[in-house]
Amino acid sequence: MEQEIKARKVVDHMMQHDQFSQWLGIEVLEIKEGYSKIKMIVREEMINGLGIVHGGIAFSLADSAFAFACNNRNNLSVALDTSINFLKPVHVNDVLIAEAKEIHNGKSTGLYHITITNQHQHDVAVFKGTCFRTQKNLI
Repeated sequence: MEQEIKARKVVDHMMQHDQFSQWLGIEVLEIKEGYSKIKMIVREEMINGLGIVHGGIAFSLADSAFAFACNNRNNLSVALDTSINFLKPVHVNDVLIAEAKEIHNGKSTGLYHITITNQHQHDVAVFKGTCFRTQKNLI
């Protein structure tokens, strides 16, 4: 339980200083060690010239979930490698949930799988992230 409280404090600290995640309108739903679940609603200004969400928005949502999951043990971790696969288009007013799950927690690296689903529980994107652990505290 104490580990979950610490994990939540780290993520709260990150959100206070993360202007971009705030602009996205991210709401933190659940935090556990090595895990995060966040939500956002797609707004009009997030749409590209094709009338669907810009890929950078979905990537950024997944990247935030990745950051919250890999940093919430209070070990400052940065992205080393990331990739995303877009599975379905996303539209204005879609509610997106990104769930980050830890696959590997090593001393110097971590591996995470993030799934983004919409309000219909359809997978719209999958993201894989590898982080580098700096051995410095965030808070």
